[in-house]
Amino acid sequence: MDGVAVKAEKLTKFYGRTRGVVDLDLEVRRGEVFGYLGPNGAGKTTTIRLLLDLIRPTRGRAEVLGLDSRRDGVAIRGRIGYLPGELALYDRMTGGELLRYLANLRGGADWGYVESLAERLQCDLSARIKSLSKGNKQKIGLIQAFIHHPELLVLDEPTSGLDPLMQHEFHRLVREMTEEGTTFFISSHNLPEVERISDRVGIVREGTLVAVDDVDSLKRKALRRLEIHFASPVPREAFAGIAGVRDLAVDGVTLRCTVAGSVDALIKAAARFEVLNVVSPEVSLEEIFIDYYHGEGRAP
Repeated sequence: MDGVAVKAEKLTKFYGRTRGVVDLDLEVRRGEVFGYLGPNGAGKTTTIRLLLDLIRPTRGRAEVLGLDSRRDGVAIRGRIGYLPGELALYDRMTGGELLRYLANLRGGADWGYVESLAERLQCDLSARIKSLSKGNKQKIGLIQAFIHHPELLVLDEPTSGLDPLMQHEFHRLVREMTEEGTTFFISSHNLPEVERISDRVGIVREGTLVAVDDVDSLKRKALRRLEIHFASPVPREAFAGIAGVRDLAVDGVTLRCTVAGSVDALIKAAARFEVLNVVSPEVSLEEIFIDYYHGEGRAP
């Protein structure tokens, strides 16, 4: 079986003169959790709608589960679960009525599994949807996406409106399903969440994919903050002009800076003096994202 769940080649969408995504090349592997990051307007939802044939590309093509997204759209939707970022439900139905209706459209579902999902997410299926909070409506949306044990789950901001306890339960569901071989494509603004559950991450900036890598590799490539403590005061001139060193500040016995790429030249310069300590705080995915989005990141 092909190891690729989602593949895009030069996928491009313009809305008139407005940019959606441009020349998107992307592969999502089967069985992985792929986090898709970008601010509003970056092209995340456009990408998802193109993959699911909800809109048509200006040029380029996409495959989902080995099928052409345009030619085989109906077959693809039968094998995936989808949660849109802007969830619209039938307000006059109860959660249970809506889920039974959607399950029947798919040819039926294991109702015991539906009830187990509802119990885990603390979702009251007897309540009318119009009476539910945003978070409880989101739970209905998640259940309908999971209801038929899909091969691929495409989730746009899946934990929007959920409290921390329910976010944690969602993360457990993701881990359990990936162990069974399910693939996840998760678009999100929640950077700590993506860092916690993703195997790999793609960062989209102004319609262009600027980075795709696993979280640890992105951290290694990101700007690193360094703080070096010396035994006695050091001259700033000894470190000025070193390749990759930015935001250099020397305050007596303490040097602070950020470094892009290798720290070798900086460490060799520091070794000419007596070094007491070197501190390098852990880089978060949020810092990496901000770095790339402001145009300072380097594509892998």
